[in-house]
Amino acid sequence: MTNESGTPAADPRPPVIALRGVTAELGSRPVLRGIDLTVHRGEVVALLGANGSGKSTAIRTIIGQVPVTGGEVELFGTPRRRFRDWARVGYVPQRTTAAGGVPATVTEVVSSGRLSRARFGVLRKADREAVRHALELVGLADRAKDSVDALSGGQHQRVLIARALASVPELLIMDEPMAGVDLASQEVLAATLREQVAAGTSVLLVLHELGPLEPLIDRAVVLRDGCVLHDGPPPRALGQHALPGHDHVHPHAAHNAEPIRTGLLS
Repeated sequence: MTNESGTPAADPRPPVIALRGVTAELGSRPVLRGIDLTVHRGEVVALLGANGSGKSTAIRTIIGQVPVTGGEVELFGTPRRRFRDWARVGYVPQRTTAAGGVPATVTEVVSSGRLSRARFGVLRKADREAVRHALELVGLADRAKDSVDALSGGQHQRVLIARALASVPELLIMDEPMAGVDLASQEVLAATLREQVAAGTSVLLVLHELGPLEPLIDRAVVLRDGCVLHDGPPPRALGQHALPGHDHVHPHAAHNAEPIRTGLLS
C-alpha cells in the first residue's frame, strides 16, 4: 500500500502482537521486568538472549500460559484476556516440552491443530485437506500413517510445526524450533517458514542460534535479565560482533558445532 507521494503507507491495522510494560513472575521470582514488544503484520521477529533471559516466558505470556503481573498484552488489537479467535494463531512449543510417548499417528497429531476450525470437533473434507497440505509443507506426507514415536527428533519437530500450520494461522509463534534438530530438518523448516512468510504470515521466533532462518528475520529483540537490551536490525545488518547478549550461527556456519559468540554471554 502506498500513499499519494508513492511512498509506502503505514498499515492502519494494529500489530498482531503488542506487549506494553509487561511484567511476569515464575513463583515469586521476577522474570519479565517491564518489556515492550511488537510484531507487525507480515513481520518476522526473532526473540534472542541467553538462557534464563525470559524469552520463553515472554511468548508464554502472549498465549496465556503465564499470567502477567503488570502491563498489557494484545493480539490483533484485542486484549489477550478477551481474545478468543485462536485459530488465527499457530503455536509451536519447545520440542522437549511437547514430545515423547504420544500413542498417535502423525496425521492424528497434525489433525489436532485443525480442531480450532472444525465444526463441533468433526473434521470435514476441507480440514483433512489442510492437514494433508501441512504435512506436505514439512516434507512428511509419506509418514502420515506412522506413529510419532517412530520419528527422529527433527521429524518430530516438523510434526509440531505441521500441527501449527494446519489451522492456516495468520500468526506463528515458535519456541526454539531449531533446537536439537539436524541440519537437513533445519533446511526443511527454513523452506517451510519462507513459504509462510511469502504468503503474509507474521512470525515471532524464540531462537538461540539463527542458522538458516537468519535471512528471514526482519527485526531482532534481545532480552537480558527480563529486560529488552536491543530492538532493531538483525545481526546480518549489524555485523556479527555488534549484537549484544546473544550467540548465533550464520547460515554459512551452520555445519559447524560451535556458535559464533557475540557480546555479553561470556
